[in-house]
Amino acid sequence: MLLLLILLLILPAPQLVTDSVSIASAPRRLLVRGVNWLGDAVMTTPALLRLREALPGTHVTLLTHEKLTGLWAGHPAVDDVLPFGSAENVFQIAQRLRRASFDTALILPNSIRSALEARLAGIPRRIGYAGSWRNWLLTRAVPLRSDVVKMRKRTPEEVRRLVAEADRGRGLRPLEGSSHDQLANGVTPLVPASSHHLFHYLHLAAAFGARPEPLAPFVAVSAADVLAVKAKFNLPEGLLIGLNAGAEYGPAKRWPAEHFIATAQQLRARLKCGFVIFGGPADSELASRIASALAPPSEPRASATSVVSNLAGRTSLRELCAAMRACRVVLTNDTGPMHVAAAVGARVVGLFGSTSIELTGPGLPGDARNFLLRGTAPCAPCFLRECPVDFRCMKDLTVERVSAAVEQAATHPA
Repeated sequence: MLLLLILLLILPAPQLVTDSVSIASAPRRLLVRGVNWLGDAVMTTPALLRLREALPGTHVTLLTHEKLTGLWAGHPAVDDVLPFGSAENVFQIAQRLRRASFDTALILPNSIRSALEARLAGIPRRIGYAGSWRNWLLTRAVPLRSDVVKMRKRTPEEVRRLVAEADRGRGLRPLEGSSHDQLANGVTPLVPASSHHLFHYLHLAAAFGARPEPLAPFVAVSAADVLAVKAKFNLPEGLLIGLNAGAEYGPAKRWPAEHFIATAQQLRARLKCGFVIFGGPADSELASRIASALAPPSEPRASATSVVSNLAGRTSLRELCAAMRACRVVLTNDTGPMHVAAAVGARVVGLFGSTSIELTGPGLPGDARNFLLRGTAPCAPCFLRECPVDFRCMKDLTVERVSAAVEQAATHPA
């Protein structure tokens, strides 16, 4: 905060524009400051593709955390990628940006730091969403849309109250409209399709004249990438189903491991499929447990790669993209890899309880290739990391319902 106050005193205030008219001239060298989380990064790809369409002669550089660089290899929306590490401070990043001589910056995150990087780099035009603490860092502050439903975390006390009222049989009066303020009454509101996070980034790209119509999120994976990952990890042959049982955000998003195992056992009997288990290093124990349970009795449990391949904690992001592309269907909790699976072309069966399909579902909203299942509970969606009651929204998703959805997705016409 002290640093911001000092900078506020020494840096000249820019002229601020908050209207919705697109910028007057196309940039020559555009810096796009990317977001920092995997799922969010995938949801920015439609906006960047529309930006490329609107600015065909502009050189586009994406500034992104080094952990996400694999997502952008060969992507048609960007010309090059400028990675930064967690140890780099805002001054070090700004110094690197200054040497690149960008004339315009599009700042996708809503943070003060991301806007400060571009301001300290001396980039003449800086476009991003308006925010009370960062408007002075922008030359064009785009107002946040007022017609969308936003995420609102419930408090644990609110969750307990809603569950207790439901258990006592008190009916909750349906409400009209679409404000998340209605969630305080325990009713999930009608959510307009334009509230999906895809549209949040598309609206910002419209400042450059980009068309607002959504495209499906896209991550480029070549046939050679798929062949290489199959060979490296000795993936099973034939029909492959991906299993992604972890969720970095917190346990409230995780369908029970026993349910993943029971579902996979049903699918193996019906579809004669193999399985690829995904996850990060933190999911290694969970993934090993699932892999062990799925090993055929005739094979050593630790080496049953003919049926199941456990990739948790073993892949780079680029390899994760390719391995998901090798799968016909990915059964997954609401996570970053869920968005990757849809963006590389796999069919997704997504499990939602504490979060919202309407706000952050994978792929293009309404895509019939994806089967998004919602667990019901009077407190859902709560957006909490941990459930303060009995996890009923995820328990509401039965093995029979989920396995039927995966089977339907696996046999659905392309």
